[in-house]
Amino acid sequence: MKLSVPGRTAAATLMAVAGLLTTTAISTAAPAPEAAAAPDISVAAVQAHLADLQGVADANGGNRAHGSAGYKASVDHIKKKLDDAGFTTSVQEFTAGGETGYNLVADWPGGDDGQVVMAGAHLDSVSDGPGINDNGSGSAAVLETALTVAREQYKPTKHLRFAWWGAEEIGMVGSSHYVDSLSAGDRGKISGYLNFDMIGSPNAGYFVYDDDPAIEKTFKDYYAGKDITTEPDDEGDGRSDHAPFQQAGVPVGGLFSGAERTKSAEQAQKWGGTAGEAFDACYHSSCDKASNIDETALDRNSDAIAYAVWGMSS
Repeated sequence: MKLSVPGRTAAATLMAVAGLLTTTAISTAAPAPEAAAAPDISVAAVQAHLADLQGVADANGGNRAHGSAGYKASVDHIKKKLDDAGFTTSVQEFTAGGETGYNLVADWPGGDDGQVVMAGAHLDSVSDGPGINDNGSGSAAVLETALTVAREQYKPTKHLRFAWWGAEEIGMVGSSHYVDSLSAGDRGKISGYLNFDMIGSPNAGYFVYDDDPAIEKTFKDYYAGKDITTEPDDEGDGRSDHAPFQQAGVPVGGLFSGAERTKSAEQAQKWGGTAGEAFDACYHSSCDKASNIDETALDRNSDAIAYAVWGMSS
């Protein structure tokens, strides 16, 4: 039905008033809050955690392997720090090789538990040494990131969960057990799992998991901001605790600084270090001690973890 001329005039007046009110409302509305910037992770604090893990190994036969007193002491040590910081922690038991194993899981209160961002690292060493780079480095960096979340009283949009896995060195048993214990619904709530296994190799490279494009881009953006060229990780592909998550359909990503493979001349030119030598000559051996760490790589990678955790959860 058409409007009469007076009706059109009245309608136009009403529309103008409505438009003015809408414009005023938009102009006075509070701007959307910006995502919180990730804090710097103290490399000295990460190294202090590594010294603690070295001390645990020294007091328990020189290693922190699955089934050993050193491994259980490592779990207890980290759990206490997280409990004291206000995390809700749980210890999940499993059996592998006739020995009891343990996963430690820590949830930060708050955030949408229908969207969970996880960061994890395996805590066990091999039986031949204390496992400070493999994988005290990832475990310590994840721990300090979690403790920084608590100190900052960070309020993420998504729910944050951190984990330390047992029995990775004998086949990713702990992380597989955790994933298998989740219902399909709970697995579907994990919007991303970030894995950190060996991030302080003494002849370090900068490798980024290329499994999920969005997570890969998060890490590559961080390193691009530091003028560091990365390479896709293929040495550790499928060999660490991200694999069970990926197989269950969870988006995964992570960092790696290299293990037994040899650094090329091209890699040494862009990253420093020594060409023709392994990224970690002490891989799976007794010399994987607190001295077997490149501080610069540990620092950069620890900050990259925080960058991803803050960015993906905000």
